[in-house]
Amino acid sequence: MKESLLSGKRLLLFDLDGVFYKGKEERVKIGGTRAVEAVRRSGKRLYILTNNSTDSVETIRSRLVEFDIPVKTDEILSSALLTAEYIRRRFGTVAYYLVGEKGLDAEMRKYGHRRSAGRKADLVVVGLDREVTYGKLDAAVRLVRGGAGLVATHNAKLYMYKTGPAIATGPIVKAIEYGSGRRATVIGKPSPLMFSIALSRAGCRKEEAVMIGDQVDTDVAGASRAGIDSVLVTSGVDSTAQGYKPLAIVSNVDEIAKML
Repeated sequence: MKESLLSGKRLLLFDLDGVFYKGKEERVKIGGTRAVEAVRRSGKRLYILTNNSTDSVETIRSRLVEFDIPVKTDEILSSALLTAEYIRRRFGTVAYYLVGEKGLDAEMRKYGHRRSAGRKADLVVVGLDREVTYGKLDAAVRLVRGGAGLVATHNAKLYMYKTGPAIATGPIVKAIEYGSGRRATVIGKPSPLMFSIALSRAGCRKEEAVMIGDQVDTDVAGASRAGIDSVLVTSGVDSTAQGYKPLAIVSNVDEIAKML
């Protein structure tokens, strides 16, 4: 492996689940401390670019602190946060029907949006919902068919649970799209929108960034569509690049420390 492989990169974008840890209820650390400390020493910038929509940014940061991974709050760009920001910027404050969990709800409320009980809403907002029901899906479809907009935190198929890949937000989004006949606006990976927001905040060109993640369809393919290089970490969902050409394939995120 070429030790200076990432020497020309100014911005490192790290995925979270399957890279730093795995599991939601009982997280198990995979790595991250040496990688982040090496980024700090190199003078480069970093963001956590995660599709996590079940936790607030503050909760994510507290868990990283518990694992001794030195990431700042303003370096965490979650799909929940960016969805709430996008909606505020695009539509102002809205009434939303939520198919999702408390982390997404907290970020939406933080930006002044008002949660609807389901009879009327400006938008249906969708994140991972591990207690999704027929009733929630039916209410969401009825609202979208009645004119509400549809925004998804992301549409990935899987995330890395502690025992292996588990169903993510994408299948829930697809059900609502199929029932309503409407396409969702998607914020998180593999949508180019999340990558462009990170580049804009860092003041970096796409050639100066690299995405480090465990999923081909979200991290590697998503970065490729945005014109950004990637590194595949095989500690999570995918063990091969499936025809894509990341800069490197590593077994643990802390191997990044040797590539700066």
